[in-house]
Amino acid sequence: MSSRSQASGRRRRKTFTYVWMGLLSLGVIALIYWEQTALLYILATLGVTALLVVVALADLSGEKASDDATPPDESIKAKSTFGSVSSSAR
Repeated sequence: MSSRSQASGRRRRKTFTYVWMGLLSLGVIALIYWEQTALLYILATLGVTALLVVVALADLSGEKASDDATPPDESIKAKSTFGSVSSSAR
């Protein structure tokens, strides 16, 4: 992909984002003007809930999930909290 088309795509996304920000700002200002604070509270609660759901479902580690569960490595010896080898591993 050429750098010109990449720059064009970024510019288009930025413009789209600014249009959304402007429309939402005008909507909030209009609701404040007409004293619809109850509706603003509901919309804010739904917005925060949606954000929390998106964050909860996000794959923050970036790793792909494997279908097969590999068993843990048996060669690792269990240690007690004081650093000595436990009685089962002796």
